[in-house]
Amino acid sequence: MKDEVLKSFIYNNPTKIFFGAGKLEMLHTEPLPGSKALILTSKGSSHIKSGVLSKTLEELKKSDVDYIICNNVQENPLKENCEEAGYLAKKKGCDFVLAIGGGAVLDSAVPVAILATNSGDLWDYVFGGTGKCITAPNKPLPIVTIPTTSGTGSEINECGVISNEDTHEKIGMSDKRCKPVLSVVDPLYMRTVPPLYTAYQGFDALFHHIEVIISQKCNMLSQIIALSSIEKIFKYLPIAVEDGYNLEAREEVAFAATMSGITMQLSRITAQHSIEHAMSAYHRNLPHGAGLIIISKEFSKFFIDRHLIDDRYIMIAKAMGYPESNNPYDFLQALEELKIKCKVNDIAMSSFGISVDEFPSFAKMSRILQGGGFEVLPCELSDDDIINILKNSYV
Repeated sequence: MKDEVLKSFIYNNPTKIFFGAGKLEMLHTEPLPGSKALILTSKGSSHIKSGVLSKTLEELKKSDVDYIICNNVQENPLKENCEEAGYLAKKKGCDFVLAIGGGAVLDSAVPVAILATNSGDLWDYVFGGTGKCITAPNKPLPIVTIPTTSGTGSEINECGVISNEDTHEKIGMSDKRCKPVLSVVDPLYMRTVPPLYTAYQGFDALFHHIEVIISQKCNMLSQIIALSSIEKIFKYLPIAVEDGYNLEAREEVAFAATMSGITMQLSRITAQHSIEHAMSAYHRNLPHGAGLIIISKEFSKFFIDRHLIDDRYIMIAKAMGYPESNNPYDFLQALEELKIKCKVNDIAMSSFGISVDEFPSFAKMSRILQGGGFEVLPCELSDDDIINILKNSYV
């Protein structure tokens, strides 16, 4: 491939974004897409601890909007939980979904919105794997998002990654009609996220942008947004990890994460995400960001060693604290420095129960379930290559 970015792009995102500290207080000033919300949250208590749920309920009251709460979402969200929430919304007559939480909750909003207006099994509407590839006949419910973490960019995207434990599938389902109509990104309610998960989520956003830059679909708009966001994450993520109540750091990382929702729409991310999704499909206790961190060095080293897109890795290195770089390997050094600063440099696959004999299955499933990430790589990545990346990453 040529080491140059595309000079053309198509971009359309109808999501209205309220971004900044205190913006949740403006929710009642915005016309909402219905009169009764299914409030979708996680099984945990973070939305209570941070105060985001109580503040949202205050805002809904001001807007005379009724609601019911469904708090069944868990990390690496499950098919059956999405089905439960979707059918609950239908039964209770909800006319929009309001997702409050991290990436798992935001991802779940998509299948929930689809199932609230359509019948059948969730996997009927999944394209890929064992899905039946049916386009939902009825328009999904409108979605409003209030992210409480900084990582996935899902607050402005129409795609959700869902797990099917019966088939070991972790796959993205998408419907253009599910693009959120409104997203309120308020860093005030991200300050209570624990340090380790702040790091995991921040690295997820970082790798979205890095993968966009090395993608063959990278264009001049996605590149400039991604590089700016990488610079922000490199500077401010260690601060947010060290001091979660540092509002400036939370704001900068939150901005970079939301921008990843834009860069992923402008360009596609690569197979680093595909491989990790296969890993966490088999090991649901593996946080997505942790899996990405584990394989990140060897994944990038595979392409750097082949000197196919040196200029792009040099650009990333410059954004990550090496302004005079002319060596793509500087990126690997900068990445390691960031892991150390964020105290995630010693994460081991083995601590999540992953064994080497599973690697062929990961390689196979990553291509079956997330094949699009392979199509935009700088060169071919074979199953043997994936297995070697995993072996070299294994501790």
